[in-house]
Amino acid sequence: MHGLDKSEISAVVILCLLVALTLLEMGLSYWEDRHYYKTRDTLTNIYLTSLAVVTNLIVKGGTFLILNFAYKFRLFQIHNVWLYWFILVVAQDFLYWVLHYTGHYCRVFWAMHVTHHSSENFNFTTGFRSTVFEPLYRTFFYLPLAFMGFNALDILYAYLVTQFYGNLVHTQYKIPLPKWYGWIFVTPAHHRVHHASNIPYLDKNMGMVLIIWDRLFNTFRDEDLPEPVKYGITKQPENMGPVNILFHEWKALIHDVKRAPGFRNKLGYLFNPPGWSHDGSTQTARAMQREYEIQHITPLSEQKHSA
Repeated sequence: MHGLDKSEISAVVILCLLVALTLLEMGLSYWEDRHYYKTRDTLTNIYLTSLAVVTNLIVKGGTFLILNFAYKFRLFQIHNVWLYWFILVVAQDFLYWVLHYTGHYCRVFWAMHVTHHSSENFNFTTGFRSTVFEPLYRTFFYLPLAFMGFNALDILYAYLVTQFYGNLVHTQYKIPLPKWYGWIFVTPAHHRVHHASNIPYLDKNMGMVLIIWDRLFNTFRDEDLPEPVKYGITKQPENMGPVNILFHEWKALIHDVKRAPGFRNKLGYLFNPPGWSHDGSTQTARAMQREYEIQHITPLSEQKHSA
């Protein structure tokens, strides 16, 4: 690995670890007849990962230029190496939560992020099912880190490490973890909720490494429904071909913008959460969750009261 910098070496090591763990999970799933993997879905995940790698390589130079330019205007510098890395990882994880929240609550960003959620399966390769166009705008969410005195290479290195952890929680295997761990860190159970299309689970558990952001900002949900988790999105595209899987939400968004009356409503389709409509013909996740609570929780409480 002569000539590679530390981030590139880390990327190679992490990739090898992820491939090894994926093959292990795939083998166990086949051996135990769990059906966690499906051939076409796995190939789609690999295809989307390849596109994301190409996108990352294309914008790599621009990413460094933008972060390095912002670093020149840093507001302070942390000299203690342990404190430096601790604050960097925690701050980067919080900004990822902001990025991820935006991807779920702003439809323009959801049109790009939805590819990651479009699989009806959940396994390590689902973590590879990348938001292909995210590298085009991710850097701007991490600009505060450069202003805080973190250099570009370290920012990307921290992202690499947290991304590795984020991939590890894409599994259906029940991993026994101490209760305190799930109060601080994202677990596979938390992330199964995040990938579910069950109405109460929609737009929950946005964290990559730390679940504390979701607990603080009211986007947390335990895996606690009586019915099984159903993976995917509420309205799966009929055509799961390689082009449509990337652009199906863009097509729907453009259609909605064109038919919307007035400029304000057109902006509403672009920047309001997915499901928003000017005439109430479709619902956001929060609106569906309110209806779900009325239909399921209120009757239950009335039954308890009458008993």
